[in-house]
Amino acid sequence: MKKIILSLLFVAVNFISNAQIETPQPSPLQKIEQKVGLTHMALEYSRPGMKGRSIFGNLVPFGEVWRTGANANTKITFSTDVTIEGEKIKKGTYAIYTKPNKDNWEVMFYANSNNWGKPRKWDNTKIAAKINAKVYNMPMKTETFTMNFDDLTTNSTILSMLWENTYASFLIETPTDTMVNKQIEISMSGPSAQDFYTAAVYYLQNNKDINQAKEWIDKAIAMTLKKPRFWYLRQQSLIHAEAGSIATAITAAKQSLKLAEKSENKGYIKMNKTSLKEWGAL
Repeated sequence: MKKIILSLLFVAVNFISNAQIETPQPSPLQKIEQKVGLTHMALEYSRPGMKGRSIFGNLVPFGEVWRTGANANTKITFSTDVTIEGEKIKKGTYAIYTKPNKDNWEVMFYANSNNWGKPRKWDNTKIAAKINAKVYNMPMKTETFTMNFDDLTTNSTILSMLWENTYASFLIETPTDTMVNKQIEISMSGPSAQDFYTAAVYYLQNNKDINQAKEWIDKAIAMTLKKPRFWYLRQQSLIHAEAGSIATAITAAKQSLKLAEKSENKGYIKMNKTSLKEWGAL
């Protein structure tokens, strides 16, 4: 009986020692994802509350760098290059630091986003972009610091920051038109030389319709006449030989050999010479 009681007591003590009490975070984390045109944006920040405190000019002093929230860095990620209030910034993840003032906020996008609050040693070379945000006084107070993507269009959004009775915002523009036009141009121009080359080689290596492979490789060669490629010509020679066109296979192999020699590519030099001997051209 004593052994049973001791065992139960051990289990109870072990359970109590391993138990963890979870309480709400004073500045809860928020993550927001937004697609603007063809650009993916992600925002991650912690949200402090007023809790009866005076915020701007007091808890957050004017003219001093603020972490723009609480806890770890407030981070923003762009999947493409963007333009923020006229300043171009490369795709990637940045920490957002701000310097609030009465009439405007200075907003800095810092390349190192792995700090807890402000970095111990500030490095101006890590500022990817610096802009001024517009500031407005609100008629009512907002208890919890809030950031959001507002006023969405196909190529822009407003990133807003709201706390106490202050609203600050700035414009982010995306290269939607450029990206769409590039896709249209590619689609309308049809398959590329690389597409024809890849399809032709696949047909050759997998014993498919050799005449179709011949048509495709000839198109690839025609599209690269200004900058001929010895590896394209090598495949053209093999495909033509397989299709029974030895004369044109020899012509292609000689052209490939000449370009390979110019590029000092020993592998292609050897392969072309071997084929030319096989076809009686050397």
